Amino acid sequence: MNDIMLQANNVHFQIDDKAILNAVNFQVNKGEVVGLIGPNGAGKSSLLKCLSNLQPMNKGRCSVFGQDIQHIPPKQLAQSIGYLAQNAQAHWPLKVAHLIALGRLPYQGMKRQLSAADKQAIDSAVASTEVGHLLEQVVTTLSGGELTRVMLARLLATAPQLILADEPIASLDPYHQLHILQILQKHARRGGAVVVVLHDLNHAAHFCDRLVLMHEGSVIIDDVPQSVLNNQTLAEVYHIECARFNDEDDIYIVPK
Repeated sequence: MNDIMLQANNVHFQIDDKAILNAVNFQVNKGEVVGLIGPNGAGKSSLLKCLSNLQPMNKGRCSVFGQDIQHIPPKQLAQSIGYLAQNAQAHWPLKVAHLIALGRLPYQGMKRQLSAADKQAIDSAVASTEVGHLLEQVVTTLSGGELTRVMLARLLATAPQLILADEPIASLDPYHQLHILQILQKHARRGGAVVVVLHDLNHAAHFCDRLVLMHEGSVIIDDVPQSVLNNQTLAEVYHIECARFNDEDDIYIVPK
């Protein structure tokens, strides 16, 4: 039980009369990278928002380290869970260094002065995401890919145990796609946990310990990548045929 970082039971969410999530049960264990996959509109982003308490559930319960998420003080929750939104935007012309430093707000007092621990966490986040050359730039001048990496640096500066990332590699070039996924994987291997929404099935197969396949607001299958990414399931959910290639323990999937 101590290895369970986050658990959701019977989660329902709807907008007006439209059901977005229907009786979703979900668990994240310490040390895991869990990939949320499925077609557009499957409910992946809505589930992440419910898991991070950014979106109220209509029914169900979500707990973090055994405690009901709705009863966790906001400051404590901000220290425990880091949420990276899909296509995150910056609306204020702040310098990158300032934006990343905002990740330490959950640890600061009224004076909001950076401590030695704050500075160390920020430096580590900057180094991990390779954004040191951007620190003096204004965030509103960054490309989409640069901004994604800066937003991830801000999240890492908070040092949350659980990271929820919604399509964090969508706007990145191939090098930075792999780099960001390696950062997330390393976070889990160091004792944290990650839930990441992905559309690239090969990245999902290579970087995730478990895959949760969603369709029309429900979890279809929750298992290791080799079991989830079979031709029959992909045909039923994605309506595609795939060629599959194996390289030792790795799977490569090519839709056709």
